[in-house]
Amino acid sequence: MTEHFFQTSDNPLPDNAAAGFFQARDGKRLRYARFAPVGRPEKGTVILLQGRNECIEKYFETIRDLSARGLGTATFDLRGQGASDRLIRDPQRGYVKSFRDYTDDLEIFFREIVLPDCRGPYYILAHSTGALIALLASPTLVNRVQRMVLLTPFLGIPDQRYSMKAIRRITMALMLVGLGRMYVKSGRQKAAAPFDMNDLTSDPVRFRRNTSVYDAHPQLALKGPTVRWLREAGKAVRKISDPQFMARMRIPTLIVAAGADRIVSTRAIAHFTRHLRLSSLLTIDGARHEILQEADFYREQFLAAFDAFVPGHEEDVFTAA
Repeated sequence: MTEHFFQTSDNPLPDNAAAGFFQARDGKRLRYARFAPVGRPEKGTVILLQGRNECIEKYFETIRDLSARGLGTATFDLRGQGASDRLIRDPQRGYVKSFRDYTDDLEIFFREIVLPDCRGPYYILAHSTGALIALLASPTLVNRVQRMVLLTPFLGIPDQRYSMKAIRRITMALMLVGLGRMYVKSGRQKAAAPFDMNDLTSDPVRFRRNTSVYDAHPQLALKGPTVRWLREAGKAVRKISDPQFMARMRIPTLIVAAGADRIVSTRAIAHFTRHLRLSSLLTIDGARHEILQEADFYREQFLAAFDAFVPGHEEDVFTAA
């Protein structure tokens, strides 16, 4: 099934790959991939949830890391990005009608792809927007997922004049006058800034590898988020921050923040984690937003924490960080 993947010379396809499409409730076709582990003994399957403007190919290195540990990977391109169906006429605009669409897609993915074809137990590894989706879906995943590892979850924007509450109000006002599909500030910029201006990673090799994927296969790329996307993200953050909702989150969770993150608010992550049961927080000092794409010095700190937490035991939930 290599025809469903987009390889480059410096980003080859991992072993034991299978891919295809599944259909969402609204008929959208979403690209998925499964990777069986090469390491032994087999320890289960990691459901990998991507961030905004990402695709399966960006995680080939991480999939190899998991595979060597005896962990399979199951992942899919979020609706509206990667090789999944786009949602509006302009395919470059980051848009979603509701974050509930993301969680509905995850439910179908679990039911139709993961449960029939992937070996348990199941774990979630999620980055940024994917981590927010995992938190939103957490109450429904209690009897399926053993543990979650959430990297730099999108819970707030750092160094902004406006709070998330104010952003929700502003975006709602814009939507009421028909501007929900308008780019937010800087939305028309290209998918990736030059390396010396990027806020994602301090590793030039991984940065070039990732940008080369989009240069070679521009149909996978996405530009900035729209007003509607930001509005729905804000609503999702408000929902998961409600104490009654948080009480229903009962999956042991390791949350990992990046000390030099300029994309999402590390302060908001720390505040949220303090109020979440069965969770612990690890902050990797000096790391930028995309920890899995970071330099080895930072990335290996994460992998050590991951290995201590997954598969893990109930008694060590609060000792991972």
